[in-house]
Amino acid sequence: MLHLRVICPPERTGVVQAELVAEPGATHITVQPGIALAPAGDVVEADVTREAADQVLATLRDLGIDRSGGITLETIDTTLSEAADAAEKAVPGDPADAVVWEELITRTGEESRLTVTFQVFLTIACVLAAIGAITDSPVTVVGAMVLGPEFGALAAVAVGLVLRRRDLIHHGALALAAGFPVAMIITALATIAFDAIGLLPTGSLDQMDQVKFIYTVGPFSLIVALLAGSAGMLALTSARSAILVGVFISVTTVPSAAYTSVALIEQRFDEAWQAALQLVVNVLGIVVAAVAVLLLSPRARAWRGSGKRRVAG
Repeated sequence: MLHLRVICPPERTGVVQAELVAEPGATHITVQPGIALAPAGDVVEADVTREAADQVLATLRDLGIDRSGGITLETIDTTLSEAADAAEKAVPGDPADAVVWEELITRTGEESRLTVTFQVFLTIACVLAAIGAITDSPVTVVGAMVLGPEFGALAAVAVGLVLRRRDLIHHGALALAAGFPVAMIITALATIAFDAIGLLPTGSLDQMDQVKFIYTVGPFSLIVALLAGSAGMLALTSARSAILVGVFISVTTVPSAAYTSVALIEQRFDEAWQAALQLVVNVLGIVVAAVAVLLLSPRARAWRGSGKRRVAG
């Protein structure tokens, strides 16, 4: 379940309380008059099932609570309550399958911004992937896949396309379009340094038997990208976020970007082209699959074109 906290003007408290009491998926409803200071008002709290969260949030927005007060939603790890069990049963569907769109918008918005942290993680991941390629170490390459933060930006682009949110598309596309080139340039400089100190002897890239998948483009490149994008978006929209680690390991965006830099420095232009193509195939495949998953959501249409809302963070 999700814990809902609402700060609202006193003149709206009665309406908010009535809406929550009438909602079958809401329980543990409490009202604390006049305790909120900034913004001033009453505090209304409730526990809400994931299946009912979208409707409750839409109602609160229609009442203008997001403008005159505040709405906070957070995940509850454990609930021991017959009332909570009854609320879960009263709302059709399974909590793990419910898409809470505001939660998804906020999460992808936060994880898609081009920040110093995003750039540092992406750069470290690319350099690590380059080392994995040079040493023919699949373990190192997998570590780079897990470390890469790019899936958040890809997910933001997908959510933005489905909901027609230009801000999400802009943030995600900027993070990818600026983040990868910077990381690749630094990886290229690192490769030159490895060459200069003898850590990249001539012919070492001829022995990449275990990590050739980085630049080998084929039908399975697209298939894996589509599957990873689908699984990743399902993990983001459900209560199964731990699955994202498996998604990261499936995606070869970071390794292919890193190897593009290495191959260019080593004048292996055919391999550089293939690695760059692998990167493009993965990016497009992930976004297309993520969009498809979101469009299959029963409430996707209700959110499309609903207007620009502020993204937290």
